[in-house]
Amino acid sequence: MTTKRALDLVLGSALLTLTAPLLAAGALTLAAQRPPGCVLTRSARIGLAGRPFVLRSLGTRRLRLDVLSRLPHVVRGELSLVGPEPLAPDDERAGVSNEAGARHWRQELRPGLTGLAQIRSRSGMPWDEPALLDQHYAEHHWLGLDLAILTEAVYAPLRATLRGLIHRGKAHLSDTDHRLRGYSAAE
Repeated sequence: MTTKRALDLVLGSALLTLTAPLLAAGALTLAAQRPPGCVLTRSARIGLAGRPFVLRSLGTRRLRLDVLSRLPHVVRGELSLVGPEPLAPDDERAGVSNEAGARHWRQELRPGLTGLAQIRSRSGMPWDEPALLDQHYAEHHWLGLDLAILTEAVYAPLRATLRGLIHRGKAHLSDTDHRLRGYSAAE
């Protein structure tokens, strides 16, 4: 067992234990609001060595319950806490090849709950850069990078929540000021 897999097992199990009551409450709430069978989303994904698996998630984005509901996949070894995005089998980036001996870097890593591309996606980068970030992670991953990504994945949403609480009710300017040059409110 590698250090990365041991981290996935220990931290994934601890997080699953801690979040189980929240996940149960979320599932019950969804079950009360939705028709039967619509609590979990199911989608085919490609894992380590090109093996397919069915990714199950709670059908919500609140409190990141969709991501937390994937923790059983981490404990089972289908996902890692940190890794490239889990792709669908028909996604051309999955790198599943029928050619003998052909390997793709995605097949050599477990996909992750979060990853370098996911934490950088908030920066508004062009559409093709997430694949480059996933590949960069594949080529340079190590335990320290995983811990830095996990820290940022937890810290960024907390920072945004706190910022929202602190600045509640205050007006915010848009990213770009649409007033003409030389405009003065005094005029």
